[in-house]
Amino acid sequence: MTIGRAVVALAGALALAGCASSSDPIDVGLEGLTLTRVAPQIIVPGSAIQLDGESFVDAAWGQSAIHFVGTANGAPMDVALGARFVDYGRMVADLDPQWIRQHGGDFDFVGDATIEVLSAEDGKLYASAPLAVSLQFRESLIPDAALAVGTVIFVNDAIEVQGSGLLLGGGEGQTLATVSGCFQRASGGSCTPIATAQIPVTPTDPLARDRGTFPFAPSIAGIQPGTFTGTVTLENHLATDVVTRGTAQAASFDLVRPTVFRIDPGAASLGQYVFIDGGGFVGGATGNALTEIHLTGTFLRTGAPQAVPVDLLLIPDFVDGRQVRYVMSTDDSLGQALDLRHDTGMFTGTVTPITRYGADEVTGTGAPFALAIAPVRQVVYLNFTPSYVESLRFFGLRAVDAAIRQRILDVVRAAYPAVNIDFRLEPPTDFALYAEVEITGPDPNGMGLFGYDNSPGKDTDNLRLYDRLGGVNAQTQQDGFPGYGGVFVESLMGFSQHPAVGKSLDGADPLFDQVFDPFRPDRGAIITAADLTGGVMTLTSGDACPAPDRTTRIGCAVWTMGSLLGGTIAHEVGHSLGLANPGGDGYHDPGDEPNRLMDAGGDRPFPERAVLQGQGPAVFCDTEYQYLRMILPSAMPADPSPRPGC
Repeated sequence: MTIGRAVVALAGALALAGCASSSDPIDVGLEGLTLTRVAPQIIVPGSAIQLDGESFVDAAWGQSAIHFVGTANGAPMDVALGARFVDYGRMVADLDPQWIRQHGGDFDFVGDATIEVLSAEDGKLYASAPLAVSLQFRESLIPDAALAVGTVIFVNDAIEVQGSGLLLGGGEGQTLATVSGCFQRASGGSCTPIATAQIPVTPTDPLARDRGTFPFAPSIAGIQPGTFTGTVTLENHLATDVVTRGTAQAASFDLVRPTVFRIDPGAASLGQYVFIDGGGFVGGATGNALTEIHLTGTFLRTGAPQAVPVDLLLIPDFVDGRQVRYVMSTDDSLGQALDLRHDTGMFTGTVTPITRYGADEVTGTGAPFALAIAPVRQVVYLNFTPSYVESLRFFGLRAVDAAIRQRILDVVRAAYPAVNIDFRLEPPTDFALYAEVEITGPDPNGMGLFGYDNSPGKDTDNLRLYDRLGGVNAQTQQDGFPGYGGVFVESLMGFSQHPAVGKSLDGADPLFDQVFDPFRPDRGAIITAADLTGGVMTLTSGDACPAPDRTTRIGCAVWTMGSLLGGTIAHEVGHSLGLANPGGDGYHDPGDEPNRLMDAGGDRPFPERAVLQGQGPAVFCDTEYQYLRMILPSAMPADPSPRPGC
């Protein structure tokens, strides 16, 4: 077949743009634009084609497309598809369900793929180096897969299928396992026919069609121990409403009672998940399935002369048939039996699963356990948004983002020494209750704020562990305060005497311009990969700043930006923990003292915030530090460093 040039509207715009090299960019955000993978290899109607690489940008900074040039079944082919931004290393091109049919039906493509971006910064077209690809486009697939599982299973165990032709979900449609047969309970009786059940199959690899699993759900044969005998047939329900079926596979499974294998971690605090591993657990979206955990044994409170008996029934969250997770909470029987904010100690005893499905109940096999109750820990997730990364362009620092994040992390951790607080760069999976701070570009409030805690009200004693400093808080807006919270990198430009965005503040300082002017695109030369061949110089102080040579100047820019943002984050988190003046009025320290972290913004000059010229770092004053140690106690000895009075 002959397929001419078929491009989306975006691709037409790209074709009219001037060209620029990604190795010698005008737009620094597209330096190093690279495509490393296109997947899946077999593409069907509605596929989300994943594009992996480097230096991708979101729609605000450029329109992107994936461009294929090669042959389709031997005929020339030149097509482009619009691509949407996921993160800086991933984009997705969504294939319209009718696209393959519109291009003549099934074909094999062999050729090159490139990422093309029409920059919103300079109007130039940037393209990655071509990547050789071999792709198969199919209007439909037949699921040709066989069962690969043992005969003894728990309810909700993952039944594995191996072969080919599985759908990946999303816009493609869904592969379903159709299960039919009969079930004989272990307690006796005949093999009773069951209603045919259809269970979604989940790909083991989200981009591969050769392996997947489906749970042997309680909707198939209930939760009682016994033996299932029957067949499993895979069906593909495609986005085009086409249904294809594989060959029926004979199946026989012996279902056993639910069991607990272990509890992890061995110590947990308020708001933390306790993961219970075993088998046969039920729950989730179906409202008539539930797993309970029965704890019996003793609890020895720290400092108590003897243990007391414990008999608790807990309801965990269902993860899958092999795991449930329990949140250490003040709202259930455990939280009512203990003061999880202040009590610590050790549970020992037996943990037993109890499963319910409809009118059926099964008590499983118990296991010994030991679980320590740990002191309260505040987990804080630092969420660096795409707008933060792009706003580094104004400072010429986009290329050193990773080094700035590390400096920020060092600063916030140093601000809370020997306090049970845990700052992270990735979303926590081990805590249900954690705080989040969004680091973004411009101040959405339009007020030029460096940062703002938009959580509702003053949280004395940190009774909330889940404040979100970011987004919009309608309750805060109703109180007459700015609604949007977070930390805003563009507002720092206010320290410049000639800001690229916004306007100068009363505290604008020529030192700021000495540090950043060498890299600002409107004043100097932005930092590029060529500057970083030897890595970023890591400074241990700001004594060398401002510096005479470019390498040290880059280190100074990283030090300064990380200090400014890290100190602002530490300050805003202090607010969310109930500072300043916990239990009283006011949100800042009274008066103006050097190096006090919770002083009002106007009382904290640039050199102190930047930790330059012998000023800073700012710290919590004496009674604030004592308060932090009280609400977030640590086993570490208190920091002996001198602190200003409050």
